[in-house]
Amino acid sequence: MMAAVWAEGVTVIENAAMEPEIIDLADFLKVFGTDIKGAGTSRIEIAGRNISDFQMVEHNPYKIIGDRIEAATYIIAGLMTKSKIRVKGFNPEHISSVIDTLVLMGAKLEIGNDYVDVIPTDDLKGSKVETAPYPGFPTDVQAQMMALMGVVQGQSIVSEHIFENRFMHVPELNRMGMRVELDGHNALITGGQKLSSAPVMCTDLRASAALVLAALVADGETEISRIYHLDRGYEKLYEKLKNIGAQIQRVKE
Repeated sequence: MMAAVWAEGVTVIENAAMEPEIIDLADFLKVFGTDIKGAGTSRIEIAGRNISDFQMVEHNPYKIIGDRIEAATYIIAGLMTKSKIRVKGFNPEHISSVIDTLVLMGAKLEIGNDYVDVIPTDDLKGSKVETAPYPGFPTDVQAQMMALMGVVQGQSIVSEHIFENRFMHVPELNRMGMRVELDGHNALITGGQKLSSAPVMCTDLRASAALVLAALVADGETEISRIYHLDRGYEKLYEKLKNIGAQIQRVKE
């Protein structure tokens, strides 16, 4: 889409992603005078422009949308630790599939225009999740959701339909005491486990977040290595968690 802005004529993108970030990028590019239609649908049309036609915008800064995956991670953190927290600065509609699943699991959430309040509860239970393209359940919340399912009561199933090898966090979670069995693209989780500390290793971005969430509720001190994966998608996650009471610190090897 960004390349098409500079191309001659009209470029059509078929089978386009429909995530809110696509709409946000289109809205940003429109600020500079670009002609983009269909963002948020599976067909996007972009009319190319000459660089001399672009309008400089100096006194009307563009504000990007909040990170829906980061927001979902903190909501799950609140539920796992049974903490009353407010996650703000994003559009809850952007994670409606996550919120719907959590509510079905028994989560008590209060939804505002740009925030979600997490209310502590002991009544969470297992569920079934199938990842899907937006607006379905995001694959980028699958690992965090699995961490939650491992400590609530009941059986859960997570089916991954987007990325292969997206279950690399399972052995690390099992090392901490979870009971997760893999069967093809399905993960079978036996909930209600009491987690304990263990040296674990990050395998990708969202797996890293899942290990941090598990460590928050595990007995003892958990050491998580290869956290450079975490830095790709979270802005100072450890500081934010520490600021709301988590006993967490980042150390050099």
